[in-house]
Amino acid sequence: MRTLFTYILLMTLGVTHGGYADTLFQSESLPALPIPVSNNAVVAVTTEEGVFLASFAGLAEGKTHSDTLDRSFVYSVGDQEWHEAEPVPGNVGRLAAVAVSAGGRAFVFGGYTVAEDGTEVSTPFVHAFDPATGVYERRADMPVPVDDAVAVTFENRYIYLVSGWHDLGNVNLVQRYDTVTDTWAQATPTPGPAVFGHAGGISGNTIVYCDGVAVVANKDRRRDFAAVDRCFQGIIDPDDNRRIDWRSVPPHPGASRYRMAAAGHERGVLFLGGSANPYNYDGIGYNGKESEPAAGAFEFDVVANRWREIGIDGTPTMDHRGLVRLGDAWLTIGGMLGEQRVTSRVYSYRPQE
Repeated sequence: MRTLFTYILLMTLGVTHGGYADTLFQSESLPALPIPVSNNAVVAVTTEEGVFLASFAGLAEGKTHSDTLDRSFVYSVGDQEWHEAEPVPGNVGRLAAVAVSAGGRAFVFGGYTVAEDGTEVSTPFVHAFDPATGVYERRADMPVPVDDAVAVTFENRYIYLVSGWHDLGNVNLVQRYDTVTDTWAQATPTPGPAVFGHAGGISGNTIVYCDGVAVVANKDRRRDFAAVDRCFQGIIDPDDNRRIDWRSVPPHPGASRYRMAAAGHERGVLFLGGSANPYNYDGIGYNGKESEPAAGAFEFDVVANRWREIGIDGTPTMDHRGLVRLGDAWLTIGGMLGEQRVTSRVYSYRPQE
């Protein structure tokens, strides 16, 4: 018998009577963030006190090294308003952090700092955040500090950080964090190229991630950063969740994308937004061209093992660190619009009623 919870999950992608929505409709049904912010870690957390959204760190609209933020914003679904919480600990602004929820708290991982001379350093920090009280708790540092990684939660306890950038280059590591014991373990590494700026989510015990940027060596000049158009799924072993059976899956429809918003649901993983032209934090591509957000979305169905292309009726966005599910809607919180404009908007995506 289909439960109400299952029905809500299926309705999120317009799954009724075995059919999928062809289009998700964008609206601004939630209040905007207090300030424009992009490249921020975002998450939804369900607690005994209610449901909360949170945004951590990121980049302000000036888009320079001095515009990196350590600010935290929390939205109470009950009160229907945003308020500013204590800054993300560390006394430094950072970009490309990631946040996921487990056990009624948000867990914030890493990010990188940017110095005036352009030097970027990956931070090792891990913090548990209670959105109801605004209190941060320092947790065990990442064994290998990464930023621009994919993070997913398994069994409401274990968090996996997939690939990402560490100081001077990408790593192919999958680092598993146990939120109960506050300990780290290395899981099966990814089989594809090490990347940053990729996107992904988890459905059941299956992780799916796509795209990102790899480092490419050249014979007679400095290395390049090149877009990757590969996708992988990893099935977590129920007897030893450090073991992941990684398999390649076909690329999603269209060109590869950088910094999409993505999240898992009951049947698969939804990806939307991002840019076909990988870029530095200011939105200018590594090729020197201005990056623009890509339209549309797609979903990988882990049951049918295939892609479905989904249209978006609304404004394209990019520079996301996550896609948040709230009831029957998918949310992007902040990000960049066309012409690399940092936005405070919270966009909701739903099938047409």
